[in-house]
Amino acid sequence: MPPYDPSAFPPFAVTVDLVVLTVRRHALCALVVRRGEPPFQGRWALPGGFVRADEDLAAAAARELAEETGLYAHDPAAPAPGNGAHLEQLATYGDPERDPRMRVVSVAHLVLAPDLPAPRAGGDANSVRWAPVEELLKQENGLAREEEQPAQLAFDHDRILADGVERARSKIEYSSLATAFCPPEFTVGELRRVYEAVWGVALDPRNFHRKVTGTPGFLVPAGGTTTRQGGRPAQLFRAGGATLLNPPMLRPEV
Repeated sequence: MPPYDPSAFPPFAVTVDLVVLTVRRHALCALVVRRGEPPFQGRWALPGGFVRADEDLAAAAARELAEETGLYAHDPAAPAPGNGAHLEQLATYGDPERDPRMRVVSVAHLVLAPDLPAPRAGGDANSVRWAPVEELLKQENGLAREEEQPAQLAFDHDRILADGVERARSKIEYSSLATAFCPPEFTVGELRRVYEAVWGVALDPRNFHRKVTGTPGFLVPAGGTTTRQGGRPAQLFRAGGATLLNPPMLRPEV
C-alpha cells in the first residue's frame, strides 16, 4: 500500500453554523450576529466558527454558541437540569464558493430552547439579536417590497436558516420536539402557541387539546395548575416519554 501524502490534497477548513430558534412574544425567532470582521463585515449572520483540531463537531457547536452569544446548548444525550436546549446536526454545506477566504465546509446545527434570554455579543460578533424568522426569510420568499427587504445574510446563511426552520416545522409534526420550546412544565395553551409560532398558522384550541392529550406518551400531567396565562387555572403538563407521535400532528395546509 503506497504511503499517504497529505500534501497531494488541497487543504480546507471545517466550520459549524448554528440555527438557534426560540419563541419570543408568540413569534418564532432566530439568533443572528452582526459580523465584526471580514468577510461580510457588518452583515448579519448565523452564529458559528471554525472547528478546532482537538474537538468534535458537537463540542465546537456548543463552544461557538457560548463564545459569541453567552448562551448554552446541551446535547440531548446528556441533558442539563432545567431548560437545556435541544441540539442536533442539521446538514452539511460545501459549495466551493461559499466562503471567499478559502474552501470551507460547514456542518450546520439546529438549536431549540424555550424563551431564551437576550443574548450578549462576543467573539468576532459586535452585536447580536433575536430576529423574527418571518422577517429574515422575507427576502428569499419575496414577501416584501424591495425597500422593505432586509439585507441578505452573510455567506449562504439564508439557505441554512431556511433549512433549519423547515426542519423544525416538519419535525414537530411527527415528534415531540415542540416541547423543546416549552419550560419543563407547561399548559396545552402554551404548547399550542409554539405550534402556531413555528408553523405560522392559527389552530383551533379545542381540537388541539384533544389531539395532544389523546396522543399516547406525548404529555403527562405535572400535578398542578397555573394562572400565568390569566383567566381560569390551567392544568400543567410535562413532556412524556414518546419521541415519535402516533398519530402525527399534521401541519395545516395554508
